[in-house]
Amino acid sequence: MRTVITVKDLAHLKARSSNEYVAPANAILTPSAADFLRHLGVSVRFDGAAATSQPPAKKPAGGGAYVSDASAVARPKAEHAKLFASKEAQAIKDQICSVGHRLWKREYVDGNGGNISFRIGENEVLCTPTLVSKGMLTPEDICLSDLDGNQLAGTKKRTSEILLHLEIMKANPKARACVHAHPPHATAYAITDACVPSCMIPEMEVLVGKVGRTPYETPGTKAFAETVLPVCKDHNAILLQNHGVITWADDLERAYWFMEIVDAYCRTVVIASHIGGQMTYMSPGKVGDLLKIKQTLGLPDARYNLKPADYCACEFRPGAVCGTTSQKSSTAADGEAETPEAEAVVQMVTDEVMRALAR
Repeated sequence: MRTVITVKDLAHLKARSSNEYVAPANAILTPSAADFLRHLGVSVRFDGAAATSQPPAKKPAGGGAYVSDASAVARPKAEHAKLFASKEAQAIKDQICSVGHRLWKREYVDGNGGNISFRIGENEVLCTPTLVSKGMLTPEDICLSDLDGNQLAGTKKRTSEILLHLEIMKANPKARACVHAHPPHATAYAITDACVPSCMIPEMEVLVGKVGRTPYETPGTKAFAETVLPVCKDHNAILLQNHGVITWADDLERAYWFMEIVDAYCRTVVIASHIGGQMTYMSPGKVGDLLKIKQTLGLPDARYNLKPADYCACEFRPGAVCGTTSQKSSTAADGEAETPEAEAVVQMVTDEVMRALAR
């Protein structure tokens, strides 16, 4: 029987200085194990056979650049190495870890979910690695990428979702920091295709305002990254359909604040909807006063050029779903249109729920 070698069998190699791994002659390496060795810069020798050469780097589907030769990453160009080891970079690495730890403690991420980035140079971005829990981040884990997604430094592979951050940074010079996570209450809106209502809490209006929304695409791909382009200039918080939330700011702390504000707001609205009383809204004039304050802070808002009557276009009620950026559900997009019978059933259930709440 042939020996199957998995990533778990190779975990001990992290601490080894050898550039060669000797496997039994009849061994089979799983694809993830082979990738793990490539990322470490470790070649494979089967018993007495010559060491295998490392395959060339492969780009992920949809664009971007993955690093398969970890030894090349460990020896960055002199200018990148200098920047990566600078005092400024060290301070940002510490801050990225702090944000990651807080995301994990707030239960905004689980497993190895979420990613964080900061644009430290004209073409250089510090970011979190893939397959590392944000609750366990250390400064040594952080990677350096260029604006095209090519890894420039770092011993671990950069997150595949850095492409999403880079599209925001390239489209908006004010976006120096991005935080992506899966906070439960805001993500609930993202998977129900309901818009986050406006005009309820002043702090939300001033610091975040209307939350942008994108259609679903496979995470880590170029198509996924480009979904934010229509909304990233006018919204500093964006719901990623069936995925999570990304926020951006001119520094990491504020980008993290916006993530907290969005989820706390969504949680408050959901709780309020369960009380059963009438949801109240600020008047357009009062919202206009808040937007003037917001403009003095240099924060974006898609409503600056709207008429006051349109400031609170999405009114929240239990079961209400607003129009989506994709205009169709994934099922409808695949050619299965909703039937009149299905719409009638949905309307009947909604009416029953509303009558029950009104009692």
